[in-house]
Amino acid sequence: MLRFFKRNRQENIEHTQDAVKPSRERWFGRIFSVLRSSNLDEAVWEELEEILISSDVGVDTSLRIIEELKATVKDKGLQSGDQVFESLKESLVAGIESENAESLWMDETEVTGPYVILMVGVNGVGKTTSIAKLAHHFTHEGKKVILGAADTFRAAAAEQLEILGKQIGVDVISHEPGADPGAVAYDTYQAGKARGADVLIIDTAGRLHTKSNLMEELRKVHRVLARMETGAPHQVILTLDATTGHNGLAQAKSFKEEVDCTGIFLAKLDGTARGGIVLAINQELQVPILFIGTGEGVTDLAPFDSHDFVDSLLAPVS
Repeated sequence: MLRFFKRNRQENIEHTQDAVKPSRERWFGRIFSVLRSSNLDEAVWEELEEILISSDVGVDTSLRIIEELKATVKDKGLQSGDQVFESLKESLVAGIESENAESLWMDETEVTGPYVILMVGVNGVGKTTSIAKLAHHFTHEGKKVILGAADTFRAAAAEQLEILGKQIGVDVISHEPGADPGAVAYDTYQAGKARGADVLIIDTAGRLHTKSNLMEELRKVHRVLARMETGAPHQVILTLDATTGHNGLAQAKSFKEEVDCTGIFLAKLDGTARGGIVLAINQELQVPILFIGTGEGVTDLAPFDSHDFVDSLLAPVS
């Protein structure tokens, strides 16, 4: 039995607040004052729309949010800016809250072998660093972790993972550059069984949707793990770079189609003032955000909580 992420909630909130600070100060922190200083006329809705679109929420999602909010104001007869502000927060939470997302990590999960996490995503999104953050957290929680360096196509990918593994204090299974990624996945699982590992985290090459041969290799890694244990991989986590905004969603859809991603690690959220992409991800991908990267250190992550995220994002800026 494994129990994931027993981290202090206040610490998670503080990490989330730090991550969304640029977006709050540049865009979302204005919303409270906009609503309180107005008569809820058309100019207000246009300003809200501008804030949402400019922060990378996306046109379609922004228009949907505004139309739903206007309908709620009319149906409930809301008159004060405070009431509309609270209604907006409720709407945003509902738009990014995914069923059972929390239970993936907060409940007791029973597996017969190691808990297998397959990490996917294009090069440069922060996938390797995200792996290190997860590995550090699990190790800190007393879990034995082994990493698999199945990105055999990118120069120095295994070396980078090995360096991070040494820093964290976890074993890394790797082959020579250009080796079969499926063989690395196989050996990682065998090592995990032999060494009594609780969690295996397997890196994969940054595959573009135009590289059909590399996408096939990714499917092969998935099949190898499925043959090793029923239910494996238990999680397929897609790493997205928050700084790329909507530009990363098309490639993300390709990964989802190939290996049915179960969750998203949104990296580098602290590095962008256009954090509205969070509000569009669930709408566009129908995949829950499980974690957010809140800084450059291995401790800088937080399990994603929709309520805490919206509260932090919309906190008024003085």
